[in-house]
Amino acid sequence: MQHINSSQLQVMSNRYRAQLVNSLSGFKSANLIGTIDNQQQTNLAIFSSVAHLGSSPALLGFIMRPDSVERHTLENIKATKQYTINQVNQQIWQSAHQTSARYLKNECEFEKTGLTTEFIEGVGAPFVKESQLKYLLTLQEIVPIKANNTSFVIGEITDILCQQSAIKKDGYIDIESLNTVALSGLDSYHTTQRLSRLSYAKTETAAKAISIDGNGSE
Repeated sequence: MQHINSSQLQVMSNRYRAQLVNSLSGFKSANLIGTIDNQQQTNLAIFSSVAHLGSSPALLGFIMRPDSVERHTLENIKATKQYTINQVNQQIWQSAHQTSARYLKNECEFEKTGLTTEFIEGVGAPFVKESQLKYLLTLQEIVPIKANNTSFVIGEITDILCQQSAIKKDGYIDIESLNTVALSGLDSYHTTQRLSRLSYAKTETAAKAISIDGNGSE
């Protein structure tokens, strides 16, 4: 097994180190974050750092990189306090990846990548029509991370749009049935195959495989 130490990490080229370190965390969710500014200019960008923070209240966070360049997503969230998170699926993963290009603020990523804006009544932030699981968030807090000058953006989920058939009786969302894809590293996209759902783990009994609906054994 190869051993890479801190000295070796420090002398690596920036791009090589970025690929290496980004691969360490394994499979990550691929999400498109949709925003709009006060002049009604939409923005769409792919993120792989979305993290669950809690369900009551329903909070999610994501990492915003340093502001060494313009960060249209963060600017729009600060201005409007709303944004959408849209899961990437097998039908749109290439278009989703293209949103990582450095488009100008007045350029619309939806138009540039062939994705479609979708709005719901009373909400300014755009959803991605082609996404099969998407939700609206209201900004709660932006936490600066001094170690690398990034920010952790925390929002509360207020609205969820999902195919009804994917939501099981116990609340589990079968994202595999929605053809959701995963990311590894900076640019590798993957489909998934479920091994099983497992019952709630208890100290006195071993967890057992349960059905996709959360009842009984498979």
